[in-house]
Amino acid sequence: MSDLFEDYATAAKRSPAFDEMFGAGQMPRAEYAHVAAALGQLTLADVTARADSMARTFLDRGVTFDFAGEERPFPLDLVPRIISGSDWNILERGVTQRVRALESFLDDVYNRMTVVADGVIPRRLVTSSANFHREAYGFDPAGGVRVHIAGIDVVRDQSGTFRVLEDNVRVPSGVSYVIENRRAMAKGLPEAFGQQPIRPVEEYPRRLLSALRKTAPSGAEDPTVVVLTPGVFNSAYFEHTLLAGLMGVELVEGRDLICRGNRVYMRTTGGEQRVDVIYKRIDDEFLDPLQFRSDSMLGCPGILNAARAGNVTIANAVGNGVADDKLVYSYVPDLIRYYLSEEPILPNVDTFRLEEPQARAEVLDRLDELVVKPVDGSGGKGLVIGPDATKEELETLRAKVLHDPRGWIAQPVLQLSTVPTMSGGQFGPRHVDLRPFAINDGDDVWVLPGGLTRVALKEGSLIVNSSQGGGSKDTWVLADDSPDTQVETTGSPAVVPAPPAREQASVWPVDSNWPDSQPEQ
Repeated sequence: MSDLFEDYATAAKRSPAFDEMFGAGQMPRAEYAHVAAALGQLTLADVTARADSMARTFLDRGVTFDFAGEERPFPLDLVPRIISGSDWNILERGVTQRVRALESFLDDVYNRMTVVADGVIPRRLVTSSANFHREAYGFDPAGGVRVHIAGIDVVRDQSGTFRVLEDNVRVPSGVSYVIENRRAMAKGLPEAFGQQPIRPVEEYPRRLLSALRKTAPSGAEDPTVVVLTPGVFNSAYFEHTLLAGLMGVELVEGRDLICRGNRVYMRTTGGEQRVDVIYKRIDDEFLDPLQFRSDSMLGCPGILNAARAGNVTIANAVGNGVADDKLVYSYVPDLIRYYLSEEPILPNVDTFRLEEPQARAEVLDRLDELVVKPVDGSGGKGLVIGPDATKEELETLRAKVLHDPRGWIAQPVLQLSTVPTMSGGQFGPRHVDLRPFAINDGDDVWVLPGGLTRVALKEGSLIVNSSQGGGSKDTWVLADDSPDTQVETTGSPAVVPAPPAREQASVWPVDSNWPDSQPEQ
């Protein structure tokens, strides 16, 4: 192994985390054999040059983020995160199962509420959620799907077990990083890329467009699909433009749409054109000023009534945020058993519900040992990691929990798994998470092979958010022996076209569930 790994074993001993690349005796795991061999031939100058090249590529394509007022290329590390075919089979089945359960849950709570009547969850859990929208109650969405796109955040604990950290079924973001990371890594580490049977990621836009068209209102023979963006100042604008371009559909803002007769039309140079499917990339509260925030300039008045009338499909459906509530998250294993009559494939992280007196009492006695999260938080906002908090911070937290127990959950401090990451002239273990993306067309759930791996670039840090210095890795899923499994057939994937240039379009992160937002640990 290269001198770049000289101190890796020593650093790894400072954490009990599961290491994705190295097993016992600091031997590379089988799936990392080609990567280990390639890295063993590189010098620090080689690694630095390749990292600089990938950063320039990201700058050229606008793959940047705003850090303390400075626009920077999003950090992509040279070492990929590799998932074996057998491990991916578990993740794929687990994510699919979870999406199906959440789809059933959302359909139920916005219609019959049988899950409440049968005593699986309390009614107040749903009705007290900040993201339960009564405006969306009582009608079935056109196409019959509520969770078209899901991002399920997964971590690997000290024993190597995959666990779901949280669910994102409102506006899950970050898939553009997955596509761009793959393009960059094919050139960044070609020695290993060309030797591995890696499953491709370029199929995502086609799958997404197919699902959106399939869930269009009945009677739309050739559905018109648009991507609704808040505009160029939104942190995720790059992703909006990229996906619209790859799908070959129009990118629109609220001012480009008009509702008349409970139908939605798009203003074009050739006149108005009816819109059948809207892939919304704005939060529900800004979608329709007649139903939600009256001061919103981002949405289109009347769009919810058009959806209620069955004349337009909105993806993801309005009101999905109730399923993202971290208190609802704690019930998802029960929801899987209730709706699917199956045992959960992917376990949750152990979670204390602080609205329950016994759990609350235990947590308040152990605040300095646990991670305490607001149930509707994102981007690490409001999160307190007990072992790192001061006495004053813990006392403030105690008061907040006592004032609003329903607004908080607590979990143990997880030692997320690690992957070698370049820092300070050497590779060291850094903690990672994973966000697989799933597309639901109403009949099947397809999971993108891989997903977004985010990495904490500071040693020992469990915070992977880019706003706090995190980066990302390309995620390689190795093909299994199944005859229908696709693999990358060349060392260089198809070139992804850059999004159309617009003023300030290069300013990247964050809509509400942008990858910088989750997970907090």
